[in-house]
Amino acid sequence: MPLHPQAEALRRQRAAAGTPPLYARSLAEARAADLADIRAAAGNPEPVGAVEELTVPGPGGPLPLRVYRPVGGSARDARPPVLLYLFGGGWTLGSLDTGDAICRRLTNAAGCVTVAVGYRLAPEHPFPAAVHDVAAAAEWIAAHAAELDADPGRLAVAGDSAGGNLAAALTLLARERGGPPIRHQLLVYPNTDHAADTPSVREHDDPLLFNRRSVAWYWGHYLADPADGANPLASPLRAPSLAGLPPATVITAEYDPLRDEGEQYARALRAAGVPVELRRYDGMPHGFFAMSGVLDDGRDAQQYAADRLREALR
Repeated sequence: MPLHPQAEALRRQRAAAGTPPLYARSLAEARAADLADIRAAAGNPEPVGAVEELTVPGPGGPLPLRVYRPVGGSARDARPPVLLYLFGGGWTLGSLDTGDAICRRLTNAAGCVTVAVGYRLAPEHPFPAAVHDVAAAAEWIAAHAAELDADPGRLAVAGDSAGGNLAAALTLLARERGGPPIRHQLLVYPNTDHAADTPSVREHDDPLLFNRRSVAWYWGHYLADPADGANPLASPLRAPSLAGLPPATVITAEYDPLRDEGEQYARALRAAGVPVELRRYDGMPHGFFAMSGVLDDGRDAQQYAADRLREALR
């Protein structure tokens, strides 16, 4: 179907403003512009019960975490589940503030404690630094759930775009290491294959939207050596087996170069015996999940994600 009218309106605004794509800017400019765009499209931050900033040991030094508690709190004898959320930004852009609005919405709507992790960014810290950081965060959550007043037996992981890639990689690593146990994985338009040459990659080259050049720019920063792209922790679709991974929810967007590889990953999980629910949002571009303040489908997708998490973590 055509680009949704709400998304088309945003595209026209960018065209009128002469906004250059992120990959045409310096890294510092791209990081600042990305955060400003996300804040402008996310709407007013939803109030939550409490927000706490923590720092825990990480493989590369102190690792920042942000903990969100749902409105109404929780009873000590009924600890809520916990969600580890990984922000997007091509492993190159992004911060704890990038996913703030999403984390607030999921915390309240899914009734969970949400922990966002400020993993290290490329190119300063290329693959696999971010994977090791999110694994350290998951292990810390599992070991310190009582301090979070959360149930370590009901842990889910979620992320959008590169965060979805890291969430998928984390489940592979947790399976390899024998823990921590992860109940569900929510993957929102994830990168799953460094060498993807799919119809959606070839078709989407609009400079006013996230496009194939955006994808190449991010991978170029993330991988110090292109050969690292064959590693399943960088390209989860290349894992020899996906058996035994947590049940998954996969969300994709029609106008997204990552659409096909996200849907391929969902099918590969299902073929390996993993329960999967896949939902594509037609007419939507990459990034729509974070644009709930201006796109109705962004709000709908966040609610759908929260409903899936709530059901999985009951």
